[in-house]
Parts: sequence; C-alpha cells; structure tokens
Amino acid sequence: MTTLGRTAQSLKKRFLNWAWPILSLASAACSIWLLQIKLEAEVAADPAVKAMLDDGALADDMKIISDAIVERLAQIPVEGWLLAGLATLVAYAALAWYDRIALTHIRRAAGISWLYVGASSFVAYALGHNIGASILSGGIVRLRAYTAKGLTKVEVTALIAMCSFTFAYGTVLMLGLVLLVEPEVVAPLGDIAPSLAMLEFPVRLLGGGLVALCLLYVLGSSMRFKPIQIGTLRLEYPSLRVVGRQSVAAPLELLAASAIIYFALPESGNPGYLIVLGAFLIAFSVGLLSQVPGGIGVMEAVFLAVMPQVSSTAVVAALLVWRLLYLLIPLALSGPIIVAFEHSQLHRRKV
Repeated sequence: MTTLGRTAQSLKKRFLNWAWPILSLASAACSIWLLQIKLEAEVAADPAVKAMLDDGALADDMKIISDAIVERLAQIPVEGWLLAGLATLVAYAALAWYDRIALTHIRRAAGISWLYVGASSFVAYALGHNIGASILSGGIVRLRAYTAKGLTKVEVTALIAMCSFTFAYGTVLMLGLVLLVEPEVVAPLGDIAPSLAMLEFPVRLLGGGLVALCLLYVLGSSMRFKPIQIGTLRLEYPSLRVVGRQSVAAPLELLAASAIIYFALPESGNPGYLIVLGAFLIAFSVGLLSQVPGGIGVMEAVFLAVMPQVSSTAVVAALLVWRLLYLLIPLALSGPIIVAFEHSQLHRRKV
C-alpha cells in the first residue's frame, strides 16, 4: 500500500472513530427531544391543556404535562400497573430473543452475551418504535452494536431481516388465530373503512388462510431446502430449531405487548383479552405500515371502534399506559445506554 493509501486509511479510521460516538450522542439528544414532543402530543388533546402549553415556558410546559398525565393515570389500580409493567418486561425480553434467534440463524451467537444482545435490541426497538421507519432507525443501532462484535455489514443486514421476518411471522400467525376464534373483532372497523365490513365466514376464512401460510413456512423448514448464494450473501432457509423458537418468541412478544393495554383497561365493559389482542394486532400493524411513530391516531381509532362499550377516556388512558411503558420509558432509558456503550468503546480504543 502506498503512503497516500495508508494516510487515507488512517484518516478514514479516525473519522469513523469519532463519527459513531457523535452520531450516538445525537441519537441520545434526539431521544430526549422526541420524548418531550410525544408527551406534549399525548396531553394536548385536551383544549384547555393545549392552551396552557402554548402560553407557558419550557419548565411550565413540563409541569403541565406531568400533572395532566398523573391525573389521567391515577384511576388505574396498582394491580393493573404491576401486571402491565410485568407484561412490558416480558415483551422486551421476547424482542431480545428475536436478535438471539437471528444470531443463531447466521451462526454468530457465540461470544455475544445475552446482556449485550438484550441492550442492543432494547435500544434498537426503543428508537425504532418511537421514531418510525424501524428497520432504518433500529438498523443503525444494530449496525453499530454488532459490527463492534465483529459481524460484517452483510451479516448485520441478514440479522435485521430475520428479526423483521420473525415479527411478521408472529403477527400473521396470531392475527390468523384471532380471526378464527373471534371474527367479530373486524365488524366494528366497518365504521372506519367500509371495505373492512366483512361477514363472519369470510373473516374466519381469511384467518384460516393466514394460519395456513405459517404452517407452509414450518413445512418448508422441515424440507431442508438448499441455501442460495448471491455474491457474498448466503440465503439459508431457517432450521426447524430456529423456526420453533420463532413460533414461541414472536407470539410471546405480541401477547405481552397487548396485555399491557388489557391490564390498564377497567373491568367495566372490558371486551376480553382476545378482542384486545385482535385490535392491537390490527392497529399496530397498520401503524408500522404507515410508519406513524408509536401508531399515534391509528391505535386510538381502531381501539375506540372495536370497544364502543368502554368509555373513550378509559381507552385513551389504557393506550397512554401502553405508550408510557412500551414506548416512552424505553425511549428515555435508551439515551444513557447509548452514552454508556460509546464511553466503553472509547475506553477500549485508548487501552
């Protein structure tokens, strides 16, 4: 290599050494800024609160926001909070399992601890769920985290694709089962979109078709198709061992995430867990497809339509609990985790 080439390589290495920490710190700052915006959006639905936010300074706004949130959430019993918190922990543990399954599939799980995988997954999903474009925003986090463990960019891309597929597989499977068992969950949505007004039999037929697709995926795994090589990229059908783990991890995450809302709803008029699960699967999927951060607006529209017997205030409060536990608190915690990771990386380079 020439002197000029070595100089260019050195400059590139220095640039990357500083670029990643700066980008990570910017992400942490963005997390804090986004957290304030999202909290304001939650409480500004009340015109009186919105007027006070428009007239107040930053410190006053934060007090108004906290007072409004406390007032809305005070009616939820302690037991509901505890169960919702437990469901959140289960959901994020299952999301970390997504990454572990993907690492197993690409044969790079060795030498990467569960703690490291859990932290990487936590930050990736915390940013992805809140910012939107989760494959891109969460992908940047995974690229930084896993290349630090020696994975190539191609391997990280395969990991991201596998995590996304695990979620999609679980959503299709669970939605299919819900439509088979509780087809009436779709009927109220006809008020939002007339095309969704379907009779019970077509809904059950659709549910059966979705479950059949998942069974075909499992069947394909048992047939052990040969890998496909595209340049340096090797596409390999997941083994039955991997598919079996996907079939547990993905439903577990969805069941736990929707349980947060279920536990926050009042007993009076509660339509039952399967209806809540069905509404969550529909609303969360539409929110992801539309890339609306946190599914704001989409979640409310679907849940209010599916649960007309529950007061609107109770539904909004339950969704606020879900956003607080599943979105906002993880978003707030992601900043310190990013800073701690980058500090450890800088210390390692100095050593």
